[in-house]
Amino acid sequence: MLIDRLKVRIAIVSVVLGALFATSFMAQSQSDAENSSSALNKQVTTGESCVKDTSWMRRNHMELLKHDRDRTLRQGIRPVDGSIKECVNCHATKDDHGQQLSINAEGEFCAGCHSFASVSIDCFDCHSTKPEESVVGTRR
Repeated sequence: MLIDRLKVRIAIVSVVLGALFATSFMAQSQSDAENSSSALNKQVTTGESCVKDTSWMRRNHMELLKHDRDRTLRQGIRPVDGSIKECVNCHATKDDHGQQLSINAEGEFCAGCHSFASVSIDCFDCHSTKPEESVVGTRR
C-alpha cells in the first residue's frame, strides 16, 4: 500500500514538472520565433530577385553552394549564379551611417536564419562577409 502511494506521488510530481517544462519551452520558442521573425523575413536588398524562389533557397541553399564549391575547386568552373560572393553582394545591408554590415552579424541575413535553426556558419571563415564596394547596389 505504501509503495502504491509513493508511485502515485511520483507520477503526480512528474506530470506537474513535465507541464512546467513544456510551458517554459513553448514560451521560449515563441519568444525566439518573434525575435527572429524579422531576420527570417529579410528579403533581397538589391537586384530583382534571387536565383531561386525563397522557399527553395530556405531548404536547399547549402546544396547549391556545395555544388558550386565543388565545381570551382575541382573543375575550375566559377559559376556566377549561386556563388556565395553573389549572395553576399545581394543580401548584405548598410547601417544608418552607410557602413557595410557583415552578412553574418547578429540579426543580419545569414545569421538570422542560421541562429533560428541552430546551425553554425563556417562559410565566412574563408569568404568575405561584406560585398565588394564596386557592386553594392548593382546586379550583374
